Amino acid sequence: MQHEERLVIVEALLFAAGKPLSLEQLARLLPDVVQDKSQLRALLEQLQQRYEGHGIELVEVGSGYRFQVRQPYSHWVGRLWEEKPPRYSRATLETLALIAYRQPITRGEIEEIRGVSVSSNIIKSLQEREWIRVVGHRDVPGRPALYATTRQFLDYFNLKSLEQLPPLSEIRDLEDIARELEQHEASAPASRSESDTA
Repeated sequence: MQHEERLVIVEALLFAAGKPLSLEQLARLLPDVVQDKSQLRALLEQLQQRYEGHGIELVEVGSGYRFQVRQPYSHWVGRLWEEKPPRYSRATLETLALIAYRQPITRGEIEEIRGVSVSSNIIKSLQEREWIRVVGHRDVPGRPALYATTRQFLDYFNLKSLEQLPPLSEIRDLEDIARELEQHEASAPASRSESDTA
C-alpha cells in the first residue's frame, strides 16, 4: 500500500468518527494499513502538517485525535447551530474547577472549600455531561462518593491532559479558577463531533 493511501485512510477514519480516536483504536482499525504505533504517529504528524493554514486542524485531546475547527474560525462555524451553547453558573464552574484541581474529592470537601452547599443538580448536570464521574468512596462513615474528571472533560475544554490546566500557583482564588475555566470554554474550538456542540 502506498504511503499517500495510508494517509488518506487515516484522514477518512478521523473525519467519519465524529469523536476522538485513540492510537489504540486506530491501530485496531488499521492492522493491514500500519505496522505499529510509531508508524501511525508519523502518519498523524504528517496529517497535522498537511492541515496547517487551513480552517480545520488535527489535534490530540484527552481521548485521542480529532479534526476540529481552528480557534479563529469557531465563531463563524458556531452560526451553524441556532441554539447557543449552555452557559454555566459560577457555582457549577467553581464545583467543576475544584474537582479538576483536587480530584478525587468528595461533595463535603467541595462544600467546605466553597463555604456553601453544592446543589444536587450541579453534580447531576456535570455527570450527565460526562465531565465528572464517581471513582470510589472515601473510607469514612457514610462512605461519600469521590469525584474526578473524565476524558470528555478534557475533550470539551480542548485539553490533552490535566497538566494543561493553569498551575494553581498562578491563580489567586476560587473565582479565578472558575473564570479561567469559563474563558477556556468560550475559546474551545468547535469540533466535528455533535456531542461537543449539543
